[in-house]
Amino acid sequence: MSAETPKYRPLERFWPYADLSEVPTEEELTALDPDLHEALFGARPRPFSITLVFPALDVPAFAVGLEIARASAEFRESGAGATLRYRARFWSSDAARLRDLFQIVGVSDATDVLIDDRPVPYARELWLPLVWLLIRR
Repeated sequence: MSAETPKYRPLERFWPYADLSEVPTEEELTALDPDLHEALFGARPRPFSITLVFPALDVPAFAVGLEIARASAEFRESGAGATLRYRARFWSSDAARLRDLFQIVGVSDATDVLIDDRPVPYARELWLPLVWLLIRR
């Protein structure tokens, strides 16, 4: 080791993290897992919701189903390729569109039904038909 004085003094911050904002953007906050968001920021007041989470399916009406999902109260895509999943949230006032989408994507066992963002037993068999009772004929 030499006793020379260094020619430069390194910064006291790490390069890859120097320009990141300390406040998350709105897009980053909406992409958070609902349980993590609730743990960090507390419960968000919102009405009762049912969410369908489904993969890309090889069924003839899937394009129509994707249009219905994109028109839902909240729509999100995550993953890529084989792990691509679509997430569509519906309020109880959207019961008819929820039923229409479920008739298309519900044929797959990979489709998950979440009640207020949580997996609930008998969501397909009990909760969905109860919400469909809200549809006026």
